[in-house]
Amino acid sequence: MELQASLQKISLRSPDPLAMARFYGGTYGMALTPVEGGYLCRGAGRQVQVTTGPANQLGHAQFGLHTAAAWDAFKTRAASLQQEPLPATVGAPEAVALRDPDGNLVVFTAPTTATTDTDVTLPPATLQHFALRTPHIAEMLAFYTEQVGLVLSDAVRDPEGQLRACFLRSDGLHHALALFFAPAACFDHQSFEAPDWASMKTWGDHMAALRVPIVWGIGRHGPGNDVFFMVRDPDGNLAEISSEIEHCAPGRPAGTWAHEERTLNLWGKAILRS
Repeated sequence: MELQASLQKISLRSPDPLAMARFYGGTYGMALTPVEGGYLCRGAGRQVQVTTGPANQLGHAQFGLHTAAAWDAFKTRAASLQQEPLPATVGAPEAVALRDPDGNLVVFTAPTTATTDTDVTLPPATLQHFALRTPHIAEMLAFYTEQVGLVLSDAVRDPEGQLRACFLRSDGLHHALALFFAPAACFDHQSFEAPDWASMKTWGDHMAALRVPIVWGIGRHGPGNDVFFMVRDPDGNLAEISSEIEHCAPGRPAGTWAHEERTLNLWGKAILRS
């Protein structure tokens, strides 16, 4: 059974937090607030924090449990796990922090009220999932499924049967986390979910008005079946707008996809991480 949690905030490291914050604030219609070591960009249903550090690295990912019952169940699960000190910028009265095999910090909080800050000139775009590149994909999959409690929706395997990518869900949406096998561990992307095709067109026109080029898409992923496009932030991280992600029924069996371009984009070219 899924955790019944959703992604609330992504915290990134950057050698230039202000440039990154200005990018996310402008491109994704979020207000900037100074925080310890950097800035928090916040809009309705989406938060991206940027603090000083090396580029292309996750500071932490923050999930919120949907209900008090789900939070109690998660605390029971986490009681036997090695917990980490909370970042000062988490800002939640109750939270649990865990560190994955690559050293990424993931934070889980009790249910909270969603932020209402927004740019009313833009369509909704809810922070929905993020992705990591890892040379230890089997260990990372085991950590997030066996210890954290995420559920495997789909796996991507090469002709020899080796795992090359996997997509893990925390509630009914197809994935809240994607893992890609790659030579070095780093952040890959985060995705903002738009409600429909018309909204995606508006977001695309918004990027064009800001002269932010689309570097991948528009396309449709195989796993998740969502339509998408991606841009790059000043540090080179991918940032996605997507829509129509698959809603998974309880007990949906995990699928297997071939390691090929078409898996990552049914409509054309893909960015392969390895």
